[in-house]
Amino acid sequence: MAAFLPELGRALPAIGEGLLVTLEATVLGAALALLVAFALGLASRSRAVVVRGATRFTVEFLRGTSLYVQLFWLFFALPMLGFRLEPMVCGVLAFGLNYGAYGAEVVRGSIAAVPAAQTEAAIALGMGPGLRLRRIVLPQAYALMIPPFKNLLIQLLKATPLLSLVTVADLTFQIDQLRSATGGTAAAYLLLLLLYFGVAALLGAGMNALERRAKERLGAVGGDA
Repeated sequence: MAAFLPELGRALPAIGEGLLVTLEATVLGAALALLVAFALGLASRSRAVVVRGATRFTVEFLRGTSLYVQLFWLFFALPMLGFRLEPMVCGVLAFGLNYGAYGAEVVRGSIAAVPAAQTEAAIALGMGPGLRLRRIVLPQAYALMIPPFKNLLIQLLKATPLLSLVTVADLTFQIDQLRSATGGTAAAYLLLLLLYFGVAALLGAGMNALERRAKERLGAVGGDA
């Protein structure tokens, strides 16, 4: 421990940079996952059988294959087909596609959970499908989506150590460098646990605030009605 603390002080700038890389991958991966989730979730409710079938296959393929293998395929196999991506881009793509597929089920299930009477009332008011979705269905489904989306966001954060396997100098990579330099395995990985826990707690608090706001808005709408 006596040798660990001075080395930790010298390593703090690198650890800070690694933390920023981890946060960047988390935010970008989550943004892509959100887009994929809504695209696939809405497509899964299409009236066209071909669209529903293709969407179901895509979702099951992405959910049924390992994130580890997907990341390695993008990083090692894709260049053999003539497409070379930066390591961080490979990570963001893998996170976005994998967790977006899980999020698609959240979107589909949350929309299905909106009471049918709400849609029927909107139809009676002459609202078209697009307007019904934007004004009636999605605002109610959004509040239902946030808790499972929070879980997926935390899971995505916890998957970011995979980036160190494709040469990205993330938080795990920097802490492992510290461990190698000091031999303080227990102390280094305890620090890593605490840092990930702190980030996860902040993300969870932010998602909880979004959930409260979404429920308050629904209550306000109900009260105004």
